[in-house]
Amino acid sequence: MKRHKHGNKQYFTRMGTRKKVQAFVRVKPTDDFAHEMITYGGDNKSIDIHLKKDTRRGAVNNQQTDWSFKLDGVLHDASQDLVYETVAKDAVSQALDGYNGTIMCYGQTGAGKTYTMTGATENYKHRGILPRALQQVFRMIEERPTHAITVRVSYLEIYNENLFDLLSTLPYVGPSVTPMTIVENPQGVFIKGLSVHLTSQEEDAFSLLFEGETNRIIASHTMNKNSSRSHCIFTIYMEAHSRTLSDEKYITSKINLVDLAGSERLGKTGSEGRVLKEATYINKSLSFLEQAIIALGDQKRDHIPFRQCKLTHALKDSLGGNCNMVLVTNIYGEAAQLEETLSSLKFASRMKLVTTEPAINEKYDAERMVKNLEKELALLKQELAIHDSLSNRTLVNYDPMDEIQIAEINSQVRRYLEGTLDEIDIINLRQIQEVFNQFRVVLSQQEQEVESALRRKYTLIDKNDFATISAVQKAGLMDAEGHLVGEPDGQSFGLGVAPFSIKPGKKLRSKKTLKDQFSSSARKEGASSPVSGKDLDVVSVSKTQLVPSSRDGDVKDMLSRDRETSSIEPLPSDSPKEDSRPLRPSTPPSKPVAFEEFKNERGSEINRIFKENKSILNERRKRASETTQRINAIKREIDVTKDSLNFQKSLREKQGEYENKGLMIIDEEEFLLILKLKDLKKQYRNEYQELRDLRAEIQYCQRLVDQCRHRLLMEFDIWYNESFVIPEDVQVALKLGSSIRPGMVPVNRIVSLVSSTRGEDDQDRFSQLQQTVLPEGPDSISFYNAKVKTEQKHSYMKTMVGIQQSHRK
Repeated sequence: MKRHKHGNKQYFTRMGTRKKVQAFVRVKPTDDFAHEMITYGGDNKSIDIHLKKDTRRGAVNNQQTDWSFKLDGVLHDASQDLVYETVAKDAVSQALDGYNGTIMCYGQTGAGKTYTMTGATENYKHRGILPRALQQVFRMIEERPTHAITVRVSYLEIYNENLFDLLSTLPYVGPSVTPMTIVENPQGVFIKGLSVHLTSQEEDAFSLLFEGETNRIIASHTMNKNSSRSHCIFTIYMEAHSRTLSDEKYITSKINLVDLAGSERLGKTGSEGRVLKEATYINKSLSFLEQAIIALGDQKRDHIPFRQCKLTHALKDSLGGNCNMVLVTNIYGEAAQLEETLSSLKFASRMKLVTTEPAINEKYDAERMVKNLEKELALLKQELAIHDSLSNRTLVNYDPMDEIQIAEINSQVRRYLEGTLDEIDIINLRQIQEVFNQFRVVLSQQEQEVESALRRKYTLIDKNDFATISAVQKAGLMDAEGHLVGEPDGQSFGLGVAPFSIKPGKKLRSKKTLKDQFSSSARKEGASSPVSGKDLDVVSVSKTQLVPSSRDGDVKDMLSRDRETSSIEPLPSDSPKEDSRPLRPSTPPSKPVAFEEFKNERGSEINRIFKENKSILNERRKRASETTQRINAIKREIDVTKDSLNFQKSLREKQGEYENKGLMIIDEEEFLLILKLKDLKKQYRNEYQELRDLRAEIQYCQRLVDQCRHRLLMEFDIWYNESFVIPEDVQVALKLGSSIRPGMVPVNRIVSLVSSTRGEDDQDRFSQLQQTVLPEGPDSISFYNAKVKTEQKHSYMKTMVGIQQSHRK
């Protein structure tokens, strides 16, 4: 058993026995089978190819004419049931036991790879390996009630060496912003950005399969009308947990169902343009796949070229890795395609040389593991308690200490440090740990007491406050080493501690200056606050309506919530009673007059929201303007303060500088100017940050106002069409046929939409189909359910796209 670690998760894989890749051959039925050139062995596990010598090469002709291929099975004129039973049933069954599996279809274009893998979705009996594997998985889950098994699926397409998610068209997935990439980790290879979907029942899995099939890229050429132009990998992920709560181990596995694009000989297919480019990429990737297979079959090779193309890289853990690998080679039975058939059989024989090492993937549930360890810990504590009681060790306690015990240890530590306690009695290891912890607590408290004492005596400046340090250094109050100057000696004064009695003439003035600073700061803080009694009375009635709050933080929270639901909810437009609608005038009014009527009646709600949002936008703009004025005022005051500080410094230099022990001494007025400059800069930064926040709010409010305006105009157009343009009888017909509002449909499309609703309903066809199919195959109900739902969805999407395009025109 190997142990792997990935992040905080641990998983294990049991060492498995090495086994050869299984290779099968399926021959496409044809009326022109080359019996003289292709023969089968009696055990249906070998196929022989015989070619006639080319007489044009002369008498000496060493051309090889006979080939014999030994495989695991030859499927000739085999039904879809027989193919699945022979090829895929065992690999799918072992996947539920924790073994990974890969089933791959390879062959020439038009040889039947997609039919073998997917089958004909129109007919339940002709379904391929993929839908049958899904059915088998869910059938086996029902047979294992002791395990909770979750199933997830993904559908990957490799087209022209680019990765695409075939299930990205689902409404809850959407297209990926960043391109998908192939990532490797200790657990294997996975596609970053590929959506994985949880399926709780068989019908959901079929719906995802059919959704991906409709998104595949196909093209037509002379050998195949519906040729797949990409490699597709449908992956089924399974995770099985035991329903026994004490079992912390669970198993995971995955099945890769690979439908490769067919190799093409351009001289036969006659491909041109885009199809020619696709064929070039297909042949190139298949060539790299064959190189990887040759390297895997050679035991002396150390390097396997998996990274040459996206196909081999994505299948790295499937080709010769930890999985059961099965290859189905599809070939023609006609003499005209014998050269390509021979090439496909050579690939199958090389694949049989590759060995894999399938192993069970076991993981451990962290939550269950913790619960089991807690239970084991409780049992061990009980055993220790019994052992201590038998050994007369009654003071030993293995539970965490309470507050009283911690306080007692803290008291012992303090007495030990003071010298009143000679030693601390040791009872157990937990107490020793707590003693060291209390030593740390006492040390931290003493450091805080020393710092508080220093702050009471001196003025401390944070070393990270570069603005204050720079101002003090410019004033000459700090030396190059960062030491402050000035000590109180009765004649002069130091920074922040000099008595005001030194300059009695400026004592009252300095106190008043400080008081004015605090009062002006408080006034500015109050002025910048968005609180107003009027704002608090505004109540939101829509998701896009802005509500002024009592604090800026509340406004930001409200804006963040609005960003998530910025789309305006459709307002109720249809009146509950048809009889209450007013009579329609003979001639429709002009749109300006109708628009005023609409704002007062049907559009009154959205018009009110629009006005309230606009008023809030204006209020934010007004606040931004006031904040800008305050910033400019602070900037002017900063400039004045700097000039005053420079004047005081020049005056001090002219009058003579006083020094004490080599340190420069400044007077009180210059010191107050330094503090004032620092406070003004702090106010400037705060006001500027508030202005930035207001600008962000203004930008968002403007977007909401534009959305409200657009919605108001759009609702008016719909209301105008319903009230004055579209005939009432046509509106009734539209309402009976669909849920689309009549005003949203262009007039020139109404007749075609009404006529389309009179056709045969898809649900009726499904009911008739169900009645004819169910007696023959009861298991097909989920298959056809998913098929019909997918068709209905795509027909609906096509209709909506057509309506939107017509509406734009």
